[in-house]
Amino acid sequence: MVDVGVTSGTRMVSCCGHVPGTSCCHSRWPPLTESTCSRLLYILLHVGTSAVCCLLLSRTVVEKVWGKEHGIQMPSGLCAHLFGHSDCPVLSGSGAVYRVCAGTATFHLLQAVLLVHLHSPTSPRAKLHHSFWLLKLLFLLGLCAVAFCIPDEHLFPAWHYIGICGGFAFILLQLVLITAFAHSWNKSWETGAAQDCGWLLAVLLATMVFYSMAGMAAVLLFLHYTHPAGCLLNKMLLGLHLCLCVLLSFLSTAPCIRLKQTRSGLLQASLISCYIMYLTFSALSSRPPDTVILQGQNLTLCLPGLSDTGPQTPDTSLAVLSAGIMYACVLFACNEASYLAEVFGTLWIMKVYSYEFQKPSLCFCCPKTVEPEEGPRGRAARPTDQETPPAPPGQAQHLSYSYSAFHFVFFLASLYVMVTLTNWFSYEEAELEKTFTKGSWATFWVKVASCWACVLLYLGLLLASSLGPSHKLGLP
Repeated sequence: MVDVGVTSGTRMVSCCGHVPGTSCCHSRWPPLTESTCSRLLYILLHVGTSAVCCLLLSRTVVEKVWGKEHGIQMPSGLCAHLFGHSDCPVLSGSGAVYRVCAGTATFHLLQAVLLVHLHSPTSPRAKLHHSFWLLKLLFLLGLCAVAFCIPDEHLFPAWHYIGICGGFAFILLQLVLITAFAHSWNKSWETGAAQDCGWLLAVLLATMVFYSMAGMAAVLLFLHYTHPAGCLLNKMLLGLHLCLCVLLSFLSTAPCIRLKQTRSGLLQASLISCYIMYLTFSALSSRPPDTVILQGQNLTLCLPGLSDTGPQTPDTSLAVLSAGIMYACVLFACNEASYLAEVFGTLWIMKVYSYEFQKPSLCFCCPKTVEPEEGPRGRAARPTDQETPPAPPGQAQHLSYSYSAFHFVFFLASLYVMVTLTNWFSYEEAELEKTFTKGSWATFWVKVASCWACVLLYLGLLLASSLGPSHKLGLP
Protein backbone atom coordinates (compact mmCIF):
# COMPACT_ATOMS: atom_id res chain seq x y z
CA MET A 1 0.00 0.00 0.00
CA VAL A 2 1.18 3.46 -0.83
CA ASP A 3 1.23 6.51 1.36
CA VAL A 4 -0.66 9.44 -0.14
CA GLY A 5 1.48 12.50 -0.40
CA VAL A 6 4.82 10.75 -0.05
CA THR A 7 7.35 12.62 -2.08
CA SER A 8 8.72 11.08 -5.22
CA GLY A 9 11.68 8.77 -5.03
CA THR A 10 14.39 11.25 -6.01
CA ARG A 11 16.10 11.18 -2.64
CA MET A 12 19.16 9.09 -1.90
CA VAL A 13 18.88 5.82 -0.01
CA SER A 14 20.31 5.73 3.49
CA CYS A 15 20.22 3.07 6.17
CA CYS A 16 20.37 5.61 8.97
CA GLY A 17 18.84 8.67 7.31
CA HIS A 18 15.24 9.74 7.06
CA VAL A 19 14.57 7.51 4.03
CA PRO A 20 14.35 3.76 4.68
CA GLY A 21 16.28 1.12 2.83
CA THR A 22 14.43 1.65 -0.44
CA SER A 23 17.07 -0.04 -2.54
CA CYS A 24 14.28 -2.41 -3.54
CA CYS A 25 12.84 0.52 -5.51
CA HIS A 26 15.23 0.17 -8.44
CA SER A 27 14.56 2.23 -11.53
CA ARG A 28 13.95 -0.87 -13.64
CA TRP A 29 11.14 -1.99 -11.33
CA PRO A 30 7.79 -0.33 -10.56
CA PRO A 31 8.35 2.41 -7.98
CA LEU A 32 7.68 1.47 -4.38
CA THR A 33 7.10 4.03 -1.69
CA GLU A 34 8.57 4.24 1.77
CA SER A 35 5.63 2.55 3.46
CA THR A 36 5.65 -0.40 1.06
CA CYS A 37 9.39 -0.97 1.33
CA SER A 38 9.27 -0.57 5.10
CA ARG A 39 6.53 -3.16 5.37
CA LEU A 40 8.47 -5.60 3.19
CA LEU A 41 11.57 -5.13 5.33
CA TYR A 42 9.64 -5.73 8.54
CA ILE A 43 8.14 -8.87 7.02
CA LEU A 44 11.60 -10.12 6.05
CA LEU A 45 12.83 -9.33 9.56
CA HIS A 46 9.99 -11.34 11.09
CA VAL A 47 10.55 -14.24 8.70
CA GLY A 48 14.25 -14.21 9.57
CA THR A 49 13.70 -14.28 13.32
CA SER A 50 11.10 -17.05 12.94
CA ALA A 51 13.62 -19.07 10.91
CA VAL A 52 16.24 -18.56 13.64
CA CYS A 53 13.73 -19.83 16.20
CA CYS A 54 13.14 -22.95 14.11
CA LEU A 55 16.88 -23.61 13.87
CA LEU A 56 17.41 -23.15 17.61
CA LEU A 57 14.49 -25.48 18.36
CA SER A 58 15.62 -28.23 15.98
CA ARG A 59 17.39 -31.06 17.77
CA THR A 60 18.84 -32.25 14.47
CA VAL A 61 20.43 -28.89 13.70
CA VAL A 62 21.88 -28.54 17.20
CA GLU A 63 23.39 -32.04 17.14
CA LYS A 64 24.87 -31.70 13.65
CA VAL A 65 26.27 -28.20 14.06
CA TRP A 66 27.40 -28.21 17.68
CA GLY A 67 27.39 -31.91 18.47
CA LYS A 68 25.78 -31.42 21.88
CA GLU A 69 22.45 -33.04 22.57
CA HIS A 70 21.64 -30.70 25.48
CA GLY A 71 22.28 -27.58 23.38
CA ILE A 72 24.76 -24.73 23.41
CA GLN A 73 26.00 -23.48 26.76
CA MET A 74 27.43 -20.05 27.53
CA PRO A 75 31.02 -19.98 28.90
CA SER A 76 31.11 -20.79 32.62
CA GLY A 77 33.21 -17.70 33.36
CA LEU A 78 30.63 -15.41 31.79
CA CYS A 79 27.86 -17.25 33.63
CA ALA A 80 29.63 -16.76 36.94
CA HIS A 81 30.10 -13.05 36.20
CA LEU A 82 26.46 -12.51 35.19
CA PHE A 83 24.58 -14.83 37.54
CA GLY A 84 27.05 -15.71 40.28
CA HIS A 85 27.01 -19.41 39.36
CA SER A 86 28.11 -21.55 36.44
CA ASP A 87 24.63 -22.46 35.19
CA CYS A 88 23.47 -20.27 32.30
CA PRO A 89 20.40 -20.31 30.07
CA VAL A 90 20.86 -22.83 27.27
CA LEU A 91 21.22 -21.18 23.86
CA SER A 92 18.95 -23.70 22.13
CA GLY A 93 15.61 -25.37 22.67
CA SER A 94 12.40 -23.80 23.93
CA GLY A 95 14.29 -21.40 26.21
CA ALA A 96 16.14 -19.93 23.24
CA VAL A 97 12.88 -19.56 21.29
CA TYR A 98 11.28 -17.77 24.23
CA ARG A 99 14.20 -15.35 24.46
CA VAL A 100 14.40 -14.54 20.74
CA CYS A 101 10.65 -13.97 20.59
CA ALA A 102 10.84 -11.87 23.75
CA GLY A 103 13.29 -9.60 21.95
CA THR A 104 11.21 -9.33 18.77
CA ALA A 105 7.93 -8.84 20.68
CA THR A 106 9.46 -6.06 22.81
CA PHE A 107 10.92 -4.46 19.69
CA HIS A 108 7.51 -4.22 17.98
CA LEU A 109 5.64 -3.26 21.15
CA LEU A 110 7.95 -0.30 21.76
CA GLN A 111 7.45 0.92 18.20
CA ALA A 112 3.68 0.48 18.51
CA VAL A 113 3.65 2.68 21.61
CA LEU A 114 5.89 5.34 20.07
CA LEU A 115 3.74 5.54 16.91
CA VAL A 116 0.31 5.84 18.57
CA HIS A 117 -1.93 8.58 17.08
CA LEU A 118 0.35 9.06 14.09
CA HIS A 119 -1.69 10.12 11.05
CA SER A 120 0.82 11.77 8.69
CA PRO A 121 3.76 10.18 6.84
CA THR A 122 5.65 13.49 7.08
CA SER A 123 5.58 13.55 10.88
CA PRO A 124 8.99 13.27 12.57
CA ARG A 125 7.76 10.18 14.40
CA ALA A 126 7.14 8.45 11.07
CA LYS A 127 10.92 8.22 10.68
CA LEU A 128 10.94 5.65 13.48
CA HIS A 129 8.98 3.36 11.18
CA HIS A 130 10.72 4.16 7.89
CA SER A 131 14.32 4.87 8.86
CA PHE A 132 17.33 3.96 11.01
CA TRP A 133 17.36 0.34 9.86
CA LEU A 134 20.90 -0.43 10.99
CA LEU A 135 20.25 1.04 14.42
CA LYS A 136 16.95 -0.85 14.71
CA LEU A 137 18.64 -4.12 13.78
CA LEU A 138 21.32 -3.54 16.41
CA PHE A 139 18.65 -2.63 18.94
CA LEU A 140 16.73 -5.83 18.17
CA LEU A 141 19.87 -7.92 18.59
CA GLY A 142 20.53 -6.12 21.87
CA LEU A 143 17.05 -6.95 23.16
CA CYS A 144 17.54 -10.61 22.30
CA ALA A 145 20.97 -10.60 23.99
CA VAL A 146 19.48 -9.09 27.15
CA ALA A 147 16.76 -11.76 27.11
CA PHE A 148 19.45 -14.46 27.04
CA CYS A 149 20.92 -13.00 30.23
CA ILE A 150 17.68 -13.58 32.16
CA PRO A 151 17.68 -16.82 34.18
CA ASP A 152 15.05 -19.42 33.39
CA GLU A 153 13.33 -19.11 36.76
CA HIS A 154 12.77 -15.39 36.15
CA LEU A 155 11.78 -15.59 32.48
CA PHE A 156 9.46 -18.57 32.07
CA PRO A 157 6.78 -18.06 34.76
CA ALA A 158 5.65 -14.63 33.55
CA TRP A 159 6.59 -14.74 29.87
CA HIS A 160 4.84 -18.08 29.36
CA TYR A 161 1.46 -16.63 30.39
CA ILE A 162 2.09 -13.47 28.38
CA GLY A 163 2.77 -15.65 25.34
CA ILE A 164 -0.38 -17.72 25.88
CA CYS A 165 -2.57 -14.60 26.17
CA GLY A 166 -0.92 -12.97 23.14
CA GLY A 167 -1.26 -16.14 21.09
CA PHE A 168 -4.98 -16.43 21.83
CA ALA A 169 -5.46 -12.73 21.06
CA PHE A 170 -3.78 -13.22 17.68
CA ILE A 171 -6.01 -16.23 16.92
CA LEU A 172 -9.11 -14.14 17.64
CA LEU A 173 -7.76 -11.38 15.41
CA GLN A 174 -7.29 -13.87 12.58
CA LEU A 175 -10.85 -15.11 13.00
CA VAL A 176 -12.21 -11.56 12.87
CA LEU A 177 -10.26 -10.88 9.69
CA ILE A 178 -11.35 -14.04 7.86
CA THR A 179 -15.01 -13.51 8.72
CA ALA A 180 -14.78 -9.84 7.73
CA PHE A 181 -13.10 -10.88 4.48
CA ALA A 182 -15.92 -13.35 3.76
CA HIS A 183 -18.64 -10.80 4.56
CA SER A 184 -17.02 -8.07 2.45
CA TRP A 185 -16.58 -10.38 -0.52
CA ASN A 186 -20.17 -11.58 -0.32
CA LYS A 187 -21.63 -8.06 0.12
CA SER A 188 -19.67 -6.67 -2.81
CA TRP A 189 -20.52 -9.40 -5.30
CA GLU A 190 -24.13 -9.83 -4.13
CA THR A 191 -24.59 -6.12 -4.79
CA GLY A 192 -23.52 -6.69 -8.39
CA ALA A 193 -25.50 -9.93 -8.71
CA ALA A 194 -28.71 -8.00 -8.01
CA GLN A 195 -28.02 -5.81 -11.06
CA ASP A 196 -25.99 -7.85 -13.54
CA CYS A 197 -26.05 -11.50 -14.58
CA GLY A 198 -22.28 -11.44 -14.96
CA TRP A 199 -21.80 -10.83 -11.25
CA LEU A 200 -24.38 -13.51 -10.50
CA LEU A 201 -22.35 -15.99 -12.55
CA ALA A 202 -19.19 -14.95 -10.68
CA VAL A 203 -20.93 -15.52 -7.32
CA LEU A 204 -22.13 -18.98 -8.38
CA LEU A 205 -18.74 -19.96 -9.76
CA ALA A 206 -16.82 -18.80 -6.68
CA THR A 207 -19.33 -20.55 -4.40
CA MET A 208 -18.98 -23.83 -6.32
CA VAL A 209 -15.19 -23.61 -6.22
CA PHE A 210 -15.06 -23.06 -2.44
CA TYR A 211 -17.58 -25.79 -1.68
CA SER A 212 -15.67 -28.16 -3.98
CA MET A 213 -12.44 -27.35 -2.14
CA ALA A 214 -14.10 -27.91 1.24
CA GLY A 215 -15.62 -31.22 0.10
CA MET A 216 -12.34 -32.42 -1.37
CA ALA A 217 -10.52 -31.46 1.84
CA ALA A 218 -13.03 -33.45 3.91
CA VAL A 219 -12.55 -36.54 1.74
CA LEU A 220 -8.75 -36.28 1.93
CA LEU A 221 -8.87 -35.83 5.70
CA PHE A 222 -10.98 -38.98 6.04
CA LEU A 223 -8.51 -40.89 3.87
CA HIS A 224 -5.32 -39.60 5.49
CA TYR A 225 -6.23 -39.09 9.13
CA THR A 226 -8.58 -41.98 9.89
CA HIS A 227 -8.13 -45.73 10.06
CA PRO A 228 -10.67 -48.60 10.28
CA ALA A 229 -8.98 -49.85 13.45
CA GLY A 230 -9.14 -46.58 15.40
CA CYS A 231 -9.01 -42.78 15.20
CA LEU A 232 -12.51 -42.41 16.65
CA LEU A 233 -11.78 -38.85 17.79
CA ASN A 234 -10.72 -37.84 14.28
CA LYS A 235 -13.86 -39.35 12.77
CA MET A 236 -16.11 -37.61 15.29
CA LEU A 237 -14.37 -34.27 14.77
CA LEU A 238 -14.61 -34.48 11.00
CA GLY A 239 -18.28 -35.42 11.17
CA LEU A 240 -19.02 -32.58 13.59
CA HIS A 241 -17.26 -29.97 11.46
CA LEU A 242 -19.04 -31.13 8.32
CA CYS A 243 -22.36 -30.74 10.13
CA LEU A 244 -21.32 -27.25 11.22
CA CYS A 245 -20.55 -26.32 7.61
CA VAL A 246 -24.00 -27.52 6.55
CA LEU A 247 -25.60 -25.56 9.40
CA LEU A 248 -23.77 -22.35 8.47
CA SER A 249 -24.79 -22.76 4.84
CA PHE A 250 -28.42 -23.27 5.79
CA LEU A 251 -28.51 -20.25 8.11
CA SER A 252 -26.80 -18.03 5.54
CA THR A 253 -29.78 -18.45 3.20
CA ALA A 254 -32.54 -18.78 5.79
CA PRO A 255 -35.41 -16.32 5.15
CA CYS A 256 -35.33 -15.04 8.75
CA ILE A 257 -31.66 -14.15 8.35
CA ARG A 258 -32.04 -12.54 4.93
CA LEU A 259 -34.80 -10.27 6.24
CA LYS A 260 -32.20 -8.48 8.35
CA GLN A 261 -29.12 -9.15 6.23
CA THR A 262 -30.20 -8.98 2.62
CA ARG A 263 -26.68 -9.59 1.34
CA SER A 264 -26.20 -12.83 3.25
CA GLY A 265 -25.56 -15.76 0.92
CA LEU A 266 -23.73 -18.98 0.21
CA LEU A 267 -20.52 -17.30 -0.98
CA GLN A 268 -19.50 -16.28 2.52
CA ALA A 269 -20.62 -19.64 3.93
CA SER A 270 -18.53 -21.52 1.36
CA LEU A 271 -15.43 -19.47 2.19
CA ILE A 272 -15.91 -20.04 5.93
CA SER A 273 -16.41 -23.76 5.24
CA CYS A 274 -13.04 -23.87 3.50
CA TYR A 275 -11.42 -22.15 6.47
CA ILE A 276 -13.07 -24.62 8.86
CA MET A 277 -11.63 -27.51 6.85
CA TYR A 278 -8.18 -25.89 6.98
CA LEU A 279 -8.41 -25.50 10.75
CA THR A 280 -9.53 -29.13 11.00
CA PHE A 281 -6.55 -30.22 8.90
CA SER A 282 -4.22 -28.12 11.06
CA ALA A 283 -5.67 -29.63 14.25
CA LEU A 284 -5.49 -33.24 13.04
CA SER A 285 -1.92 -32.79 11.85
CA SER A 286 -1.00 -31.46 15.33
CA ARG A 287 -2.35 -34.31 17.47
CA PRO A 288 -0.23 -37.21 18.77
CA PRO A 289 -0.85 -40.58 17.08
CA ASP A 290 -2.82 -43.48 18.54
CA THR A 291 -1.24 -46.90 19.12
CA VAL A 292 -3.41 -50.03 18.86
CA ILE A 293 -2.74 -53.77 18.77
CA LEU A 294 -3.98 -55.26 15.50
CA GLN A 295 -3.28 -58.85 14.48
CA GLY A 296 -0.62 -59.13 17.17
CA GLN A 297 1.22 -56.01 16.04
CA ASN A 298 1.50 -52.54 17.56
CA LEU A 299 0.28 -50.08 14.94
CA THR A 300 0.64 -46.30 15.00
CA LEU A 301 -2.55 -44.75 13.66
CA CYS A 302 -4.16 -41.35 13.03
CA LEU A 303 -1.18 -40.00 11.13
CA PRO A 304 -1.25 -39.09 7.43
CA GLY A 305 -1.32 -42.34 5.51
CA LEU A 306 -3.24 -44.12 2.77
CA SER A 307 -2.94 -47.64 4.13
CA ASP A 308 -6.14 -49.12 5.60
CA THR A 309 -4.49 -52.15 7.17
CA GLY A 310 -0.80 -51.36 7.62
CA PRO A 311 0.87 -48.92 10.01
CA GLN A 312 0.79 -45.22 9.24
CA THR A 313 3.93 -43.10 9.28
CA PRO A 314 4.17 -39.32 9.65
CA ASP A 315 4.39 -37.35 6.44
CA THR A 316 6.65 -34.32 6.85
CA SER A 317 5.41 -32.75 3.62
CA LEU A 318 1.92 -32.29 5.09
CA ALA A 319 3.44 -30.83 8.25
CA VAL A 320 5.43 -28.35 6.18
CA LEU A 321 2.29 -27.46 4.19
CA SER A 322 0.35 -26.82 7.40
CA ALA A 323 3.15 -24.66 8.80
CA GLY A 324 3.42 -22.71 5.55
CA ILE A 325 -0.31 -21.96 5.40
CA MET A 326 -0.23 -20.95 9.07
CA TYR A 327 2.60 -18.48 8.52
CA ALA A 328 0.94 -17.06 5.39
CA CYS A 329 -2.16 -16.38 7.53
CA VAL A 330 0.08 -14.67 10.08
CA LEU A 331 1.50 -12.28 7.48
CA PHE A 332 -1.96 -11.63 6.02
CA ALA A 333 -3.33 -10.75 9.46
CA CYS A 334 -0.43 -8.42 10.25
CA ASN A 335 -0.88 -6.41 7.05
CA GLU A 336 -4.66 -6.42 6.72
CA ALA A 337 -5.31 -5.43 10.35
CA SER A 338 -3.05 -2.38 10.08
CA TYR A 339 -4.83 -1.26 6.90
CA LEU A 340 -8.32 -1.66 8.38
CA ALA A 341 -7.26 0.14 11.57
CA GLU A 342 -6.23 3.20 9.54
CA VAL A 343 -9.32 3.20 7.27
CA PHE A 344 -12.02 2.46 9.85
CA GLY A 345 -10.46 3.90 13.00
CA THR A 346 -9.94 2.50 16.46
CA LEU A 347 -13.10 0.35 16.54
CA TRP A 348 -12.46 -1.22 13.13
CA ILE A 349 -13.16 -4.71 14.49
CA MET A 350 -16.83 -3.71 14.91
CA LYS A 351 -17.19 -1.27 12.01
CA VAL A 352 -15.75 -3.48 9.28
CA TYR A 353 -18.76 -5.83 9.41
CA SER A 354 -21.34 -3.05 9.04
CA TYR A 355 -19.90 -1.37 5.94
CA GLU A 356 -22.04 -1.61 2.82
CA PHE A 357 -20.82 -1.44 -0.77
CA GLN A 358 -22.44 0.92 -3.23
CA LYS A 359 -21.00 -0.84 -6.28
CA PRO A 360 -19.39 -4.26 -6.80
CA SER A 361 -15.65 -4.50 -7.36
CA LEU A 362 -13.04 -7.16 -7.86
CA CYS A 363 -10.85 -5.28 -5.38
CA PHE A 364 -13.46 -5.17 -2.62
CA CYS A 365 -10.90 -5.52 0.17
CA CYS A 366 -9.10 -2.27 -0.79
CA PRO A 367 -11.69 0.51 -1.20
CA LYS A 368 -10.60 3.66 -2.93
CA THR A 369 -12.72 6.08 -0.93
CA VAL A 370 -14.45 6.02 2.40
CA GLU A 371 -17.20 8.38 3.39
CA PRO A 372 -16.16 10.55 6.34
CA GLU A 373 -17.52 9.87 9.77
CA GLU A 374 -19.47 12.52 11.62
CA GLY A 375 -17.90 14.13 14.66
CA PRO A 376 -14.53 15.65 15.52
CA ARG A 377 -12.68 12.44 14.66
CA GLY A 378 -14.22 12.16 11.22
CA ARG A 379 -11.60 12.26 8.53
CA ALA A 380 -12.18 13.45 5.01
CA ALA A 381 -12.78 10.86 2.35
CA ARG A 382 -9.42 10.01 0.94
CA PRO A 383 -8.07 7.78 -1.78
CA THR A 384 -5.93 4.87 -0.86
CA ASP A 385 -2.74 3.73 -2.42
CA GLN A 386 -3.91 2.53 -5.84
CA GLU A 387 -1.82 4.46 -8.33
CA THR A 388 -2.73 7.77 -6.71
CA PRO A 389 -0.41 10.71 -7.44
CA PRO A 390 1.22 12.52 -4.52
CA ALA A 391 -0.92 15.12 -2.82
CA PRO A 392 -0.05 18.82 -3.20
CA PRO A 393 2.24 20.22 -0.50
CA GLY A 394 -0.59 22.14 1.15
CA GLN A 395 -3.03 19.22 1.22
CA ALA A 396 -3.38 16.96 4.23
CA GLN A 397 -1.50 13.68 3.94
CA HIS A 398 -2.65 10.41 5.41
CA LEU A 399 -1.15 7.01 6.09
CA SER A 400 -2.11 4.09 3.91
CA TYR A 401 -2.04 1.83 6.98
CA SER A 402 -1.71 2.37 10.72
CA TYR A 403 1.95 2.09 11.72
CA SER A 404 1.08 1.60 15.38
CA ALA A 405 -1.44 -1.17 14.64
CA PHE A 406 1.06 -2.77 12.23
CA HIS A 407 3.68 -3.14 14.98
CA PHE A 408 1.15 -4.16 17.63
CA VAL A 409 -0.13 -7.00 15.46
CA PHE A 410 3.47 -8.07 14.81
CA PHE A 411 3.92 -8.04 18.60
CA LEU A 412 1.02 -10.50 18.90
CA ALA A 413 2.34 -12.49 15.92
CA SER A 414 5.72 -12.92 17.64
CA LEU A 415 3.98 -14.35 20.70
CA TYR A 416 1.80 -16.59 18.51
CA VAL A 417 4.83 -17.99 16.68
CA MET A 418 6.58 -18.53 20.02
CA VAL A 419 3.81 -20.57 21.64
CA THR A 420 3.05 -22.44 18.40
CA LEU A 421 6.64 -23.62 18.01
CA THR A 422 6.87 -24.61 21.68
CA ASN A 423 3.57 -26.55 21.83
CA TRP A 424 1.65 -23.91 23.78
CA PHE A 425 1.31 -25.26 27.34
CA SER A 426 3.89 -28.07 27.14
CA TYR A 427 7.01 -26.08 26.26
CA GLU A 428 9.54 -27.90 28.46
CA GLU A 429 10.43 -30.66 25.96
CA ALA A 430 9.47 -28.89 22.74
CA GLU A 431 11.44 -29.83 19.62
CA LEU A 432 10.88 -28.70 16.07
CA GLU A 433 10.71 -32.27 14.77
CA LYS A 434 7.98 -33.21 17.27
CA THR A 435 6.05 -29.99 16.78
CA PHE A 436 5.42 -30.55 13.07
CA THR A 437 5.34 -34.35 12.91
CA LYS A 438 4.26 -35.90 16.23
CA GLY A 439 2.30 -32.95 17.58
CA SER A 440 0.86 -32.45 21.08
CA TRP A 441 -2.56 -32.52 22.67
CA ALA A 442 -2.24 -28.91 23.80
CA THR A 443 -1.73 -27.69 20.23
CA PHE A 444 -4.50 -29.96 18.97
CA TRP A 445 -7.13 -28.60 21.36
CA VAL A 446 -6.07 -24.99 20.82
CA LYS A 447 -6.65 -25.38 17.10
CA VAL A 448 -9.93 -27.22 17.62
CA ALA A 449 -11.06 -24.43 19.95
CA SER A 450 -10.08 -21.82 17.35
CA CYS A 451 -12.23 -23.65 14.78
CA TRP A 452 -15.21 -23.63 17.11
CA ALA A 453 -14.59 -19.96 17.91
CA CYS A 454 -14.70 -19.20 14.18
CA VAL A 455 -18.07 -20.96 13.91
CA LEU A 456 -19.45 -19.09 16.92
CA LEU A 457 -18.22 -15.75 15.57
CA TYR A 458 -19.85 -16.37 12.21
CA LEU A 459 -23.08 -17.53 13.84
CA GLY A 460 -23.08 -14.43 16.02
CA LEU A 461 -22.76 -12.20 12.97
CA LEU A 462 -25.64 -13.99 11.24
CA LEU A 463 -27.94 -13.87 14.23
CA ALA A 464 -27.14 -10.34 15.36
CA SER A 465 -29.82 -7.91 14.26
CA SER A 466 -27.40 -5.04 13.74
CA LEU A 467 -23.84 -3.99 14.48
CA GLY A 468 -24.51 -0.27 14.19
CA PRO A 469 -25.36 2.23 11.48
CA SER A 470 -24.39 1.24 7.97
CA HIS A 471 -21.52 3.05 6.28
CA LYS A 472 -21.00 3.29 2.57
CA LEU A 473 -17.90 2.40 0.63
CA GLY A 474 -17.71 4.21 -2.68
CA LEU A 475 -16.25 1.89 -5.26
CA PRO A 476 -15.93 2.51 -8.98
